[in-house]
Amino acid sequence: MSFRVTEEGNGFFDSDRPLNGLDVLAKSGRQLGNIVAWRVNRYLRPLSWEIAEDCAVTFVDTSCFEGKEAYRRTLTFLLVLACRKLLDKDVVVRHSLSDGYYCEIPGEPLASSQVEAVRQGITDLVALDLPIVREVLSLDRAISLFEAQGNLDKAELLRWIGADPVEIYRIGDRSGFFYGPLAPSTGTVGVFDLVSHLPGMVLRFPTVAYPAQLPPFQPPVRLSDVFLEYSGWLDILGVSTMESLHRAVASGRGTELILVSEALHSQRLNRIAENIASRLGCRLVCIAGPSGSGKTTTSHRLAVQLAVCGKRTKILAMDDYFMERSRTPRDADGSYDFEAIEALDIDLLNAHIADLLEGKPVHLPRFDFLDGTRDRGGNLKLDPGELLVIEGIHGLNDQVGTGIPDAEKFRLYLSPLTGVNFDRHNRTSTTDNRLLRRLVRDYRTRGKKPETTLLQWPSVIRGAARHIFPYQEKADAMFNSALVYELSVLKGYAEPLLRTVREESPVFGEAARLLDLLRYAPFIPADNVPNNSILREFIGGSCFGA
Repeated sequence: MSFRVTEEGNGFFDSDRPLNGLDVLAKSGRQLGNIVAWRVNRYLRPLSWEIAEDCAVTFVDTSCFEGKEAYRRTLTFLLVLACRKLLDKDVVVRHSLSDGYYCEIPGEPLASSQVEAVRQGITDLVALDLPIVREVLSLDRAISLFEAQGNLDKAELLRWIGADPVEIYRIGDRSGFFYGPLAPSTGTVGVFDLVSHLPGMVLRFPTVAYPAQLPPFQPPVRLSDVFLEYSGWLDILGVSTMESLHRAVASGRGTELILVSEALHSQRLNRIAENIASRLGCRLVCIAGPSGSGKTTTSHRLAVQLAVCGKRTKILAMDDYFMERSRTPRDADGSYDFEAIEALDIDLLNAHIADLLEGKPVHLPRFDFLDGTRDRGGNLKLDPGELLVIEGIHGLNDQVGTGIPDAEKFRLYLSPLTGVNFDRHNRTSTTDNRLLRRLVRDYRTRGKKPETTLLQWPSVIRGAARHIFPYQEKADAMFNSALVYELSVLKGYAEPLLRTVREESPVFGEAARLLDLLRYAPFIPADNVPNNSILREFIGGSCFGA
């Protein structure tokens, strides 16, 4: 019996035999190129997935987030294989670094010659173009397989989740579990690099902005201390992977995780406040970070810590200086570019900063995110000796606070810079953390449907790469606003919202991917999240009114 395959934007054809993604590509005369997966009736599938009934399909390449993630997962699998073969060691993926993954062999600094050997090993695997075989195993069989390979964290997480059956991927005699589809063969991921970055290495790959090549490699110097600090926090909490988070929650330590995580945030903010208070002549504190990083709550918590240090403050929110919607610039695809500094009334903002620092009162604007208009807000005036704290995505941009000497500024960059990884080979994306935060907040405070937030997110990411990330190295201090427990709390808020995205939506696949991600996090109720937590800015109940 024949069936019809409709490729969106490329017509349709009928077939009387089952087809996989590679078959459909060949039938339409297209090359694989940087295609790594496909959507079948909106569901993301590996190219080995077979169809045998009427369906609509779309091919996924590295120019979109789903394709980028499939490429990264595949390349990570090759890194695991190369390290096992050439170093006889198991690699650990630690965190993101300059659009790459920083990886280590625990307790063993890697010489540049070792990194080069592993890079060549990956190159050899690419040249062999070995098939990456998808297999579906029963839960007990998958657990036994990963235990035999020494991947105990994967085996234990599968036990916690209880998903049966389990989709795994195999290259030769080595199997892996990567929380999503992989490319069809090792030859698909030929664009990569592996560079030494003591004590480990950085695996580099294409990005959405650079879908067919490697982006510039600019490892940030200041982030190293942030990552080391967070590793210390994980040691204090006794949590290193999602499996250990499940274990902690199941043993009744959920409230402890919340309270200790929040105390660590307070400790770090206190140190930053002490640093600011010790700077003679400092009058302006500039807080910046990408969307969903928690700037509003951080500004208020920092103000409290500064008060403890004897410094009084007033806070100015840059979000109120957005241009009205009719004057907002658009990006290349026609979407409103709220991340561009041109989306702000920068002249009015700078005039108000200058007036406030001179002790003059100003009439503040107030931006209404629901209808995109700006009205008159309240009045603000600095008393003698008070610090002005400004917070917004462009807080570190040179165009903000022009005319104010650098010696009178303190710049703070914050973002959820790293989190709890799924396992040794699979990190949780901090970009996904910010997206989930924003998804929940936008629905609660701005009346945005989850579909709207998901549609807008690619523009947010492009804008952050152009207008925010390049300034992070200007910061005097960095603050990692991630919380070990946050995915577990966000899960209860985000899952119902994501399930409202219908199959016919262009972002259905992205909603399904996020739902799958949340499946691996244990649930923690929000009851014990303090009202001054950064997380309250997104889920509600903040004492700061966020």
